[in-house]
Amino acid sequence: MAVVVALALFVSACATGGTGARDEGPAHADLSGGSAAKSSLAPMATPSASAAPDPEEAVRLVKADPKVSGEVKRELQPCVSDDYPVDVSYGELTGGSTEDIVVNVLSCGDSVGVASYVYREQDGEYRNVFKAEEPPVYAEIDRGYLVVTEQVYAKDDALSNPSSENVISYLWKSDRFVQEYDSRTEYGDLGGGAESAAPDS
Repeated sequence: MAVVVALALFVSACATGGTGARDEGPAHADLSGGSAAKSSLAPMATPSASAAPDPEEAVRLVKADPKVSGEVKRELQPCVSDDYPVDVSYGELTGGSTEDIVVNVLSCGDSVGVASYVYREQDGEYRNVFKAEEPPVYAEIDRGYLVVTEQVYAKDDALSNPSSENVISYLWKSDRFVQEYDSRTEYGDLGGGAESAAPDS
């Protein structure tokens, strides 16, 4: 019985996490020059508003995506048994007829964000409209915005002690994600960070 309990705890530690990956490292979103270049993927079951996120379908989506780097595909392996280290969420981002899918690929050991992707349904197929592959990175949906959280490290910073945090908010406009806001918090700065709006272009 003790072995079964220990195995269950180990599996849950490697399963899709909450926002633990948001606490680590720098990330820079690759928007292919700001445009949502569309790569066609194999059809995937369309999620409903009540559907629970399906990690296995998300893994198939990422592995079939030609825009995902070979390194991410190679590293995307189960932590234990068939449990892949992905965090999947559905929500409204691009104004499509079905919900968009946000996939965060995490590391097994410490749940650091390895890469983040957004998939939009079009003509019965999901297409990659956003990717960020410079870890650590974590993306999420917040009131219609795509919010990417990154932590910035100085040269001598330990992984547990970043110098600052950036939070970048993107909004879907004219078939692409456009940066709307960004905020930076300097750790140790009691005054907090400043928030600024990105120029509309």
